Formats: sequence, C-alpha cells, structure tokens
Amino acid sequence: MEYSIQELSRLSGVTTRTLRWYDQIGLLKPSRVAESGYRYYGGAEVDRLQDILYYRALGVELARIKKCLDDPSFDRLAALRNHLAALEAERKRLEQLIRSVKDTIGAEERNEIMSDEQKFEAFKQRAVAHNEEVYGAEIRAKYGDKEVDEANSQVMSLTREQYQEWTNLGREIQEQLEAAVRSGLSPESEEGRELCALHRRWLTITGNRYDPAKHRGIAELYVMDQRFTGYYDKQVPGCARFLRDAVVHWVK
Repeated sequence: MEYSIQELSRLSGVTTRTLRWYDQIGLLKPSRVAESGYRYYGGAEVDRLQDILYYRALGVELARIKKCLDDPSFDRLAALRNHLAALEAERKRLEQLIRSVKDTIGAEERNEIMSDEQKFEAFKQRAVAHNEEVYGAEIRAKYGDKEVDEANSQVMSLTREQYQEWTNLGREIQEQLEAAVRSGLSPESEEGRELCALHRRWLTITGNRYDPAKHRGIAELYVMDQRFTGYYDKQVPGCARFLRDAVVHWVK
C-alpha cells in the first residue's frame, strides 16, 4: 500500500513538516516523488518510520538513529527485541516509582512517618529513574541493556551507608574538579591523578568490576554528550574536559 505524506502523517501522528525534515536529512526518504512534487511512501518506509519512532521514544538522537538504520548489518527483529526489553525495564522502574510515591502519599494522608529505610528506598528508586530518563538511551546503546540493568540493580542494593559514601564521593569529585579548573591545573598533575582515583572509586563502589577501557569510555561520554558536560560544568566550565583528560592520561 502507498501513502501520500498527508496520509502517512495521519497514520503515524508525525507532522508533515517533520516528515519533510526526515527526508531532507536522509533519515526517511519517500519511495517516490511525483511530478507534482508530492511525496509517497510504501511499506518499507512505513516500517522504517516505525523503527524511528521506537528509537525516538527511547531518547536516541536522529543522527544515531540514521546510523543504526543505515548499517547493512542492522537486524530489525533484534532491534525490536531490544526495544521491548528497554520498554519493559522502563515500565518496571515506573511501577516501582509509582508504588513509592503512592506509599508516600498514603503515609502523609494518614499522618504516618515513613521509616528511614522506606525513604531511602524511595530515594534510590527516584535516582535510578532520573538517570534512566536523562542518560539511559545513550548508555544502553553503548554498553547494552544487561550491564545497565545490573548497574541499576547494584544501586538499588546499596545500604544507606554505601549510598551516602557514593553521593559524598560524587560531591567531592565535583568540588575538586572545580578547584582544579579554577586554579588552571593540568589534568596530568598530581591533582588530576587523585581525581582519577576518586572517580574510579565512585564507579566501583556499587560492586562493579573495574575495567580501565570502560572507565575511559565513560569519561569520553562526559565531553561527547552535552547533558553530561552540562552536569559537570554547571558551575565552572571545563570540569568535564578536565576529568576526561585526567582519565585518558592516568588510566592505562
């Protein structure tokens, strides 16, 4: 079956303006363009648009989607299974978060005081859900669902003392980064080496086995993804790059 651009827009919920933009950037080309200039789409294009929408729902950027779909080795069935696994994991996280919020509301309505353990569990659930929402798509694309799910599970299994140490380490790393950048220090300095060691401890406190290559890969994300850069550079620009350069120099 063939669809005009207006028909495909109604079918998919994607505006005609967006479909034209997808054509312009080579993400979704029509099967043919009539002499009148009207675009028409066939079954293959409908499937590709469906794949695009699945990736977009997971927060993947358009350039990365195009690269995946244009890869000759792209396996649509495997991709759909990965989408399903990611969506099911997201549903599980949302269900946990909903239960936590409901428990909190119930406690407030009954004028009950939640135990510290209940509050701590709710806090961990919110932290994991936030990280998934903001960074999940990129991290899953780079490291796979299994590793990310295991990392989330390890965060959820942290004791209150371990979690406090983890957050304190994150704060210490940020403070030392800002001090180093303000002072004009080099990532190859002793301060850079200490920051690298702190970052390694922060990565492995949840029980993860240390992997130097993964450490360097995570550090690269800090300068490749603006959201990571924005987190580290929120007070002092240059912190994300300093940390990346320190890891590159000191982690072998």
